[in-house]
Amino acid sequence: MITLDHVYKSYHTPDSARRVLHDVSVSFRSGVNVGILGMNGAGKSTLMRLLSGTELPDRGTVRRAGRVSFPLGFGGAIHPDVSGRENVIFIARVYGANTRYAVEFVQDFAELGSYYDMPTRTYSSGMLARLSFGISLAIDFDVYLVDEITAVGDARFQARCRLAFQERIRDTNVIMVSHSFDTIRSYCDIGAILNDGQIVMYNSVESAIGDYRQLLGLDSDTES
Repeated sequence: MITLDHVYKSYHTPDSARRVLHDVSVSFRSGVNVGILGMNGAGKSTLMRLLSGTELPDRGTVRRAGRVSFPLGFGGAIHPDVSGRENVIFIARVYGANTRYAVEFVQDFAELGSYYDMPTRTYSSGMLARLSFGISLAIDFDVYLVDEITAVGDARFQARCRLAFQERIRDTNVIMVSHSFDTIRSYCDIGAILNDGQIVMYNSVESAIGDYRQLLGLDSDTES
């Protein structure tokens, strides 16, 4: 379970402040996969970083029970000046995982070739995403945070990612942000909408999608 207790988060610019979360208290329950919808700029990626602990709230408390992943799709977990292999070793040690298994798994899964032993600042964005995704699968997490990670690489590699991820999350929880309604439907039990600093939780994915369509001004027959 992850609980937000009166959480505030804003970003300040020279002439204004952009509100991401404003006095939000909400729980992401164990055993329930949640799909979060929100318009561009609503703060979905910021929310994921808050849930993972890679970013702190301005006020309030985020409580986590169990091992929570870094956000899949978030490059901030990777250090640019060391190799992919060294990043795997470091992250595996941080989470208390089997280092040898993690190194070998990621080497096979991410398909980086000789770049595995090159500084990750030399990687393309796709290579970084494959490395990050491979690390996440090499470590056993209780909760996976997913930020649009399903579009990594070519069609063959995307299919491989989906199969591997579906296998990994059978006994774990997922909190996912995505612009794809079909992706949310595939992975999630319930939905939520992040808008204007608030998170509204729904009892089903379809009810969240319905309200989000209205927020976007979409016709009922329009898919995303």
